[in-house]
Amino acid sequence: MTSNNQLAPIFKAYDIRGIVPGELDARRTYAIGHGFATFVRSESGAQRVLVAHDMRTTGEELSRAFIAGAAAAGAHVVDLGLASTDMAYFASGHLDAPTAMLTASHNPAAYNGVKMCLAGARPIGRDTGLGEILRLAEEAVEQAPADGAVGSVAANPRVERVELLDAFAEHVRSFVDVSALTPMRIVADTANGMGGLVAPHVFAGLPFTLDLLFGELDGTFPNHPADPIQPSNLVDLRARILETHADVGLAFDGDADRVFLVDERAEPLSGSTTTAIVADAMLRKHPGSTVLYNLICSHAVPEVIAEAGGVAVRTRVGHSFIKTVMAETDAVFGGEHSGHYYFRDNFRADSGIIAALVVLEVLSAAGVSLSELRKPYERYADSGEINTEVHDPASAIEAIAEQYGARGAALDRLDGLTAELADWWFNLRPSNTEPLLRLNVEARDADSLAAHVAELRDAIASIAAKQA
Repeated sequence: MTSNNQLAPIFKAYDIRGIVPGELDARRTYAIGHGFATFVRSESGAQRVLVAHDMRTTGEELSRAFIAGAAAAGAHVVDLGLASTDMAYFASGHLDAPTAMLTASHNPAAYNGVKMCLAGARPIGRDTGLGEILRLAEEAVEQAPADGAVGSVAANPRVERVELLDAFAEHVRSFVDVSALTPMRIVADTANGMGGLVAPHVFAGLPFTLDLLFGELDGTFPNHPADPIQPSNLVDLRARILETHADVGLAFDGDADRVFLVDERAEPLSGSTTTAIVADAMLRKHPGSTVLYNLICSHAVPEVIAEAGGVAVRTRVGHSFIKTVMAETDAVFGGEHSGHYYFRDNFRADSGIIAALVVLEVLSAAGVSLSELRKPYERYADSGEINTEVHDPASAIEAIAEQYGARGAALDRLDGLTAELADWWFNLRPSNTEPLLRLNVEARDADSLAAHVAELRDAIASIAAKQA
């Protein structure tokens, strides 16, 4: 996407993100709402759009601005109010309408943004409408009211309010046999995000004791950032698990579409391990089905899928790619190392809390601890994502490809560079938004992993020094 307008920098590969009010304010959000409503009407004839927002301090104002812009473009708007992103995706499928979710996910408090989808939770990304929405928003922004017309929403006959929290909770519970669940003590760290609203409703009536950590909705994130992929943000959860002798820990991000699990010994599971456990469970219920995994997942994931009789399909990183491939292959499930888990029967959308409930069902049936359950699914040592700032990521990737290609590595370019060597592999991808290289490495054991990571970091640092 190219543009000379002020809106272009906040339109990312899959969504919109910006600092409020410097990059995103009520006027700009009004224009984006206008552009979204215009786009979906031209794309599918949709006259109705759904709008939800998370607990960020700017969420209510920007949501009303988006609603005002969409209504001004002629749409009938359903205001869902406070919601998690996976609840917004559910609404899109349940009500069969295009949906916008005002959120900046795990970003710091100063940010807000918009995630959008077509009816049925079909994805909108850079190549599937986001560029056109940008163009339309640019046309609308100069005429947009400075205050985003936020005061006009309450009396607007084109706007109605609908509550779907109970329906969403019932939908989540439909993925498991509720009668087969056994008592467990669960600590859920919702990081003052939307999990604090959703998790209690989902777990209500189930045989679990739920200990909600930082469950108050607070967009200033007073306790820790709402980014559970960072180990530093799991410190409180891990301590509470040990303190209370809990069976399972759940760490949600700000908009609660991602989750990371922690076992009773306070040891986190990677997104790959959770993907493998859930894939195995889904294939028991849907034998022979296709399961997707993104290319930075552990090699254990396709191994588990094959052993369970499924068809493993490797994909690029990112929800719009995964949802597209799910539709093409009729995959029952898809997982990402980053903690996103997609379900065919959830309109192919991702939901952390559905994945968590599936794992709890597996634990109930197995009758073992999570530290025991995880063992067969963890077969290799992985680095996690390592980010390095470089001036020119593309040329750095080519230099690494040349080095490792000369060493006989099998190279592929599905997403960045993946190099397969005798008993280890790595993926190197450019960031979509920053001058960063994202490195993931997996090896047979911790010692060889450390050696290969050090080798690659030295090679990247040498290339970065030459670029400087």
